[in-house]
Amino acid sequence: MPKIGMEPLRRKALIDATISAIGERGSLDVTMSEIAGRAGVSSALAHHYFGAKDELLLATMRHILAELTADTLRALGSAKTSRERVSAVVAVNFSDLQFQPETIAAWLAFYVEAQKSAALRRLLKVYARRLHSNLLSGLTGILPRNEADRVAEATAALIDGLYIRRALKDGVPDAATAIALVEDYLETKLDGRSAQ
Repeated sequence: MPKIGMEPLRRKALIDATISAIGERGSLDVTMSEIAGRAGVSSALAHHYFGAKDELLLATMRHILAELTADTLRALGSAKTSRERVSAVVAVNFSDLQFQPETIAAWLAFYVEAQKSAALRRLLKVYARRLHSNLLSGLTGILPRNEADRVAEATAALIDGLYIRRALKDGVPDAATAIALVEDYLETKLDGRSAQ
């Protein structure tokens, strides 16, 4: 008889094991058996909860996005000005919870796989829209809309690019430096302007 309440814990363990396996391997070339072993469950149970590996990969990407969304909403909730909102979005993308080697490697692997998987491509589009929207939530209080759009797009590209460099073990070594680089760009674009 199955233990009541274990399914959510086992699902979370399988998702965490997926992130760990992808992070270690640097690609999505991991097996359900390997992931199940890391999670301390049988391969049959992993298949029972998620079906095929593709479903587990989608669930893992959804989980990463959900965590990022929750972290962003918390950060935005404590921001008092438009400029603080922009900085909060930048900081949360490089927080200790988000900017971990395994998570960074998972993002890179998902970007690569999204070129073949329509479902992953849709999830990455959701991420891109949310990031853009969250940046705009502060930038439109400082810049005209068309200029805010461009700055949001460039800021998002900087964030994604710093993740890629970190995943490839090249470039920015730590979160503080990454935040400083993005903030330097924002300062040049905002040129001392404050909320309107």
